[in-house]
Amino acid sequence: MLLSALSSALSLFGFATSPPAQDLFQPHVANTPQPLTFQLRHLHGVMDDSNIIFHDVPQQFSAASTHSVTTRRTKVPRPKLQADFHRARRRARTEGILETLDWDEDEVVAPDATNRETLLELAKMTNNAYLEPGDDGWYNLTDNWNKSSPFGWEPDADGFRGHIFVSSDESTVVLSIKGTSAGVLGGGGPTVRKDKFNDNLLFSCCCARVDWSWTTVCDCYGGGWKCDQDCLEQSLVEESLFYTIGTNLYNNVTYLYPNANIWLVGHSLGGALAGLLGVTFGVPVVAFEAPGEKMASRRLHLPSPPSTMHITHVYHTADVIAMGACNGVMSSCAIAGYAMESRCHLGVSSVYDTMTKLNWSSDVRTHRIGVVIDQLLSKDWEEGLPVPKAEPEDDCVECYSWEYGKFKNSTTGSLHARSGCPRS
Repeated sequence: MLLSALSSALSLFGFATSPPAQDLFQPHVANTPQPLTFQLRHLHGVMDDSNIIFHDVPQQFSAASTHSVTTRRTKVPRPKLQADFHRARRRARTEGILETLDWDEDEVVAPDATNRETLLELAKMTNNAYLEPGDDGWYNLTDNWNKSSPFGWEPDADGFRGHIFVSSDESTVVLSIKGTSAGVLGGGGPTVRKDKFNDNLLFSCCCARVDWSWTTVCDCYGGGWKCDQDCLEQSLVEESLFYTIGTNLYNNVTYLYPNANIWLVGHSLGGALAGLLGVTFGVPVVAFEAPGEKMASRRLHLPSPPSTMHITHVYHTADVIAMGACNGVMSSCAIAGYAMESRCHLGVSSVYDTMTKLNWSSDVRTHRIGVVIDQLLSKDWEEGLPVPKAEPEDDCVECYSWEYGKFKNSTTGSLHARSGCPRS
């Protein structure tokens, strides 16, 4: 019913839901992909009843918000059947059984994450996910992205938000996901509460248990440095969790553009969600200044694909959130009520060493996407090096002080324990 309504609503505004002329998965596509042009077409978001809402952008804003990016061909692993992927998740969570999935390796057109101009355009898309067209701070895009739509910008919408950019030939769709809007001095807008809830559930070691004075986001604390693993994983399957909403949104987008190539981009929380959805659906991801999402992927029991090289993280060393250094009771994150304790990222990371090369100080204020756009991506990183080399994060460890197992949700002891990080 929802999909039919969305399809009918979009058709009223002249946005076709039929397949585009070119299928990027067919072998006749040239080996050297051409640059793509995108334009804002839809805003997206979630109402209190968890329904996903699309809102069409007025033509005058859509025409003024276009992006051009260079591309490359890449191979992405995809589960042969999404039903098998979600069944494996469910059995791992409820029965402790790890299934071996069959994966396809598809060749797709992806953004060229080694190209500075491409990263700059995608970063502008992630910035715009925080805004409505015409707002102060909105970045106009190049002529290539000629259709776009926002989602989640109704006055009462308090959750998952962003924009959908569509290439001029409808061959490629970019889903840009909004990150955290921090509620400083009562500001931040209606999404602040749910943004903070998702941050504290996805990126804390145990339900945002920082010290005795904190109100935790789930009842899984087992006393001392102990956390109930089953309780923690069950807390991540609630319908209000943004990952679940993101999977529904992705399915709606593929329904509207059934033969389009999908890319995911996002900043901060939005970048981490993009990474989780990139593992789920096997699509290219570029995430900016995101907290580590590898721990959340394990707790969500996302089956591990043969490779996650299709996920690229871009961040710098002065950003305490992306570096996993904004923790402890005296950190700026904790003072603001955020338990940002994760640090390990999926895929590969292109890390700008701004502390060594630019003498930046470690500061949460450098986390803003505007800093990345205006002070990092507006010029080449070094002569002959547009972008730092993207590499896997080997030997990354997080939450090493905690024990995860089956614990009573109290401070008086445990039933049985297992030390180390959460299981895969």
